[in-house]
Amino acid sequence: MRFTTRPAPSLDNLAELRAEIDRIDAEMHALLIQRGAIIDRLIAVKRQQGSGSAFRPGREAAMMRRLAERHRGLLPLDTVEGIWRVIIATFTWVQAPFAVHADISAGDAGMRDSARFHFGFTVPYRPHPNCAAVIEAVAGSRGDLGIFRLGKETGKEAKIGGTARPWWESLVGEGRPKVIARLPFIERPSHPAGTPVFVVANPLDDPAAAQRDWVLHAVRAPRFAPETERALNDLYGEVVARSETAEAVSLLLAVPGGVGARQLGEALERVEPGTAILDEVGSHAARFRV
Repeated sequence: MRFTTRPAPSLDNLAELRAEIDRIDAEMHALLIQRGAIIDRLIAVKRQQGSGSAFRPGREAAMMRRLAERHRGLLPLDTVEGIWRVIIATFTWVQAPFAVHADISAGDAGMRDSARFHFGFTVPYRPHPNCAAVIEAVAGSRGDLGIFRLGKETGKEAKIGGTARPWWESLVGEGRPKVIARLPFIERPSHPAGTPVFVVANPLDDPAAAQRDWVLHAVRAPRFAPETERALNDLYGEVVARSETAEAVSLLLAVPGGVGARQLGEALERVEPGTAILDEVGSHAARFRV
């Protein structure tokens, strides 16, 4: 589409101002149609190549960061972010239809708001009673996503091999779902869908599509004292969640992407001997705030 320079409408002429708004609306709609045509060509190319995931977590995070950095003017950032999220998610759904499965064990309202804000109304929303059901729904799907709430509270348990384990341990293993994003991408105190959630998906077709600013590890130790947790936070990153039984403490640990498994293992052994890294269970983009 070619844009032409037009004289600015008179500030005191309502008819001209409204006509200018109508013109801009038509151009935005035409650009969305043009974007759809490009997506259609993208689908054809992917079919010819026989590969390529519709989900690009790294690209999405970069797009949202640029959006926040360049935004200005009267329109609230909440609205702009919501519009872009609907555009991105809907065109992703057009490429490969998917549903969003949500753990509503702590309530449906926040999870529904998060799903609708970040994925729109075209993408189906599927509530589940717990995180284990969400993970298994994703594992049994062709390309669905799952979301569940973050929190420092004790990790919710899932049945794994007949044994109750925290949900992140059900992501352990080749071929199992993994965390691909942490939402919202743009964090701020007044965010309209500010419930912090992890997004899980089956392994991406293209590993390069992942964003590895932060890498998540499932960690288990015979014990894990509060001072040990503080030391680990100071060393590397963040203990996202923990679950404790009489036998062991299980942690979901986020560390910077540049920290290797060996380096992390040595650090864990220093702060708490006997700690074992079970597996890497996902990654996500760095949080950015406005």
